[in-house]
Amino acid sequence: PPLSVEQGLALLDAAMATDAPHLVPLGSLGGERRPGADVPPLFRGLFKGARRMAVSATAGALGLRLGALAEDERARQVLDLVRTEAAGVLGHTSLLSVEAERGFKDLGIDSLTALELRNRLNQATGLRLPATLVFDHPTPTALAGHLLAEILDEHKALDAVAPAVSGDDDPIVIVGMACRMPGGVDTPEAFFDMLLEGREGLTDFPTDRGWDLAALFGESGPGNRGASATRTGGFLSALGDFDAGFFGISPREALAMDPQQRLLLETSWEAFERAGIDPSRLRGSRTGVFVGTTGQDYASLVMNSREDVEGHASTGLANSVISGRVSYTFGLEGPAVTVDTACSSSLVSMHLAAQSLRSGESSLALAGGVTVLATPVSFLGFSRQGGLAGDGRCKAYADAADGTGWSEGVGVVVMERLSDAVRNGHEVLAVMRGSAVNQDGASNGLTAPNGPSQQRVIRQALAAAGVSAADVD
Repeated sequence: PPLSVEQGLALLDAAMATDAPHLVPLGSLGGERRPGADVPPLFRGLFKGARRMAVSATAGALGLRLGALAEDERARQVLDLVRTEAAGVLGHTSLLSVEAERGFKDLGIDSLTALELRNRLNQATGLRLPATLVFDHPTPTALAGHLLAEILDEHKALDAVAPAVSGDDDPIVIVGMACRMPGGVDTPEAFFDMLLEGREGLTDFPTDRGWDLAALFGESGPGNRGASATRTGGFLSALGDFDAGFFGISPREALAMDPQQRLLLETSWEAFERAGIDPSRLRGSRTGVFVGTTGQDYASLVMNSREDVEGHASTGLANSVISGRVSYTFGLEGPAVTVDTACSSSLVSMHLAAQSLRSGESSLALAGGVTVLATPVSFLGFSRQGGLAGDGRCKAYADAADGTGWSEGVGVVVMERLSDAVRNGHEVLAVMRGSAVNQDGASNGLTAPNGPSQQRVIRQALAAAGVSAADVD
């Protein structure tokens, strides 16, 4: 016969007292093997539709106990449970050894111990949790939130509907910036000061990168494959300096990482902070990362290295990971896109970021570009082609123009819709009214865009901004 209210309370009291799992056959709750109108009201909140054929009184009792607590306290108790069980799996004596925001993989949980942790939590909560539990919820905090929602039956359906798209009266704005440039420039303010004062960041070739300077400064020309036509370029100082531990990265993995990834982690963190945003609070947000880059010559150094870093080389050198590393480190769940359109890469990244924000795909976006000259290959290639300026300086539009010059650096901006910036109290540094990209197809060469295509892309950007060429000065 169906359980009476008194019998149900007695069953829950017993479960609370012993913490032992008690299975309640649905047949005893109304004569049918499915929850329905015959289930006593006391138990209806414990069922999750027809997918459950049995309910654990332990989970029900735990749900009642947690439901009586304040929201913060119930979250803390479940988090402590997860950390305690994880500590037990790892052989630790205290939950303090398990950091709440650190990934289970970084804590030492592998596929076998992940299943052991799942089994422990099954027993402790009375739930039937999947084998992929730890993989799906990779930190103690994330797993605790999932368990609490399971226990209280508060899981929300995934919202497949995109948020409302802002209209033309809600432009995209820049609310934060960070950069590293040659000449010791490490802030946007220092960069603008250098420009206003007419200084430049060009120096002689670096002496701390293992480059064969004697060979590089030999006679250049078609017959000399190892020589550079210039001794000058724009180089970042202390390129090897990186606080790997701050970002939860091991020294060996950091060594295998393209320096472009390291620079982006540092400047992304700084750009968020300069925008007044705590980077740790962006975890799980629809923040997009759009990063431009034009080269991966660090791969040759890693492959020829005597260090044992092969296990990290695939991710450390992957083009896609340049943006993906930022999303992974900060827990961002918007698009992660690495863009290579050569000299326009960072601008195209901003264009894509703006589109993502306008469509509602991203709620916040990080955009910019990074270049590191890990080897002198760019200097050598253009020297062979006769396209490198002897003094290392670009002299665009001048009679003295005699080739290009190479430099490295990184710059990122934080972008969002104006309405969001105002609501969030972020200072607006600039407004991005419009942008455009195109290609000239098969015209006057693979790399040089033709004039009409340049004119078209400018007209398209002006139209998108709602201004005329006369409005720009």
